[in-house]
Amino acid sequence: MSENGTRVVIGGKGFVLSGYEPEHLNKVADYLNTKYDEANADESYKQLSFDMKSIYLQLNIADDYFKALDEIERLKGEIENKNDELYKMKHELVTAQIQVKQASKKQ
Repeated sequence: MSENGTRVVIGGKGFVLSGYEPEHLNKVADYLNTKYDEANADESYKQLSFDMKSIYLQLNIADDYFKALDEIERLKGEIENKNDELYKMKHELVTAQIQVKQASKKQ
């Protein structure tokens, strides 16, 4: 971060953001610009008042946020299932190794 902060452009306007992660701040600015571009591609968006445009963008950003949270929960569930499968496989492996040892002792 420079002494004066990180300079970004969001929605065509320049801002100086303070923080210790300029790459992250630029990533956030890029994300916001993508949301602006998506919204501006919709002709009906252009007809909205400033307040309604703001709410529209906020809703879209919140939608992305909650979809990401849902995806995180889904992935956590997958990880938990994979861990359960791994545990069962390890148990089966140990059981098989014990059986092999016992069988080789009998010979």
